[in-house]
Amino acid sequence: MPDRRRTAAPAPVFAALGDENRLWLLARLTSGPMSISGLTSGSGISRQGVSKHLRVLEKAGLVRGTRRGKESLWRIEAKRLEEARRSLDLISRQWDEALHSLKAFVEEPD
Repeated sequence: MPDRRRTAAPAPVFAALGDENRLWLLARLTSGPMSISGLTSGSGISRQGVSKHLRVLEKAGLVRGTRRGKESLWRIEAKRLEEARRSLDLISRQWDEALHSLKAFVEEPD
């Protein structure tokens, strides 16, 4: 049985990643820190919309904004993404074990 604490911890990350606009913004940030105006350019999302999505990503610990002059630069928090990847790896191993047990049960001679 999975440990509830280990599966609940990354839940806000996966909830934040459940929106295609936030996934797109996160992908844009893989090239390095960007301002809201830089993220807005070519996105089809208003500055207000980008700001809203960045706040959701920030609350989930996926991005961090730092003030530089009059604007904020946003960057990915790689550690949080790594934690989410480890959670997916754990779930994958648990599924593999469950499928292996099921296969052994089904193939067991009568």
